[in-house]
Amino acid sequence: MKVHTADESKLAANKGGKYLTFVLNGEGYGLEILKVREINGMMAITAVPRMPDYMKGVINLRGKVIPVIDLRLKFGMERFDNTAETCIIVVDVGGMLMGVVVDQVSEVLDIRSEDIEGAPNIGVNIDTSFILGMGKAKGSVKILLDIDKVLSDSDFMALDEAVVDEESVSE
Repeated sequence: MKVHTADESKLAANKGGKYLTFVLNGEGYGLEILKVREINGMMAITAVPRMPDYMKGVINLRGKVIPVIDLRLKFGMERFDNTAETCIIVVDVGGMLMGVVVDQVSEVLDIRSEDIEGAPNIGVNIDTSFILGMGKAKGSVKILLDIDKVLSDSDFMALDEAVVDEESVSE
């Protein structure tokens, strides 16, 4: 495991606060609560052709078309059948609303700065830039995500095109 520098410790120290925690493939994750707009049960998702597998499509949420991604597939996990606990968390990603499908929402936790460590240095070829840190809470570790970095710029361009195409079809 990598030794954290003073700069990394300061960065993790600024990440304390409230996190919405959820489960993917049996592991605990968290999103900054200020990024979360709402939580919905599964609903009809309109597939958009020629999108990557993890981009499930779009939903109509009170008249607004919102793109939806499946975090399991985005993170390279195996496909999972929806259950009664499967949810869509609507988040604000750089000013754009987006839905993320998760296996189950857990709870909101207040994680103190001193209980957050930087992302682990796993290897040279593994991108962990989307991980804010590792939060220790209630005897377990939660992977805290920087939702703004979960998607790449090319993902955003494809999502923008999907939303524009779907909105023009529904008018």
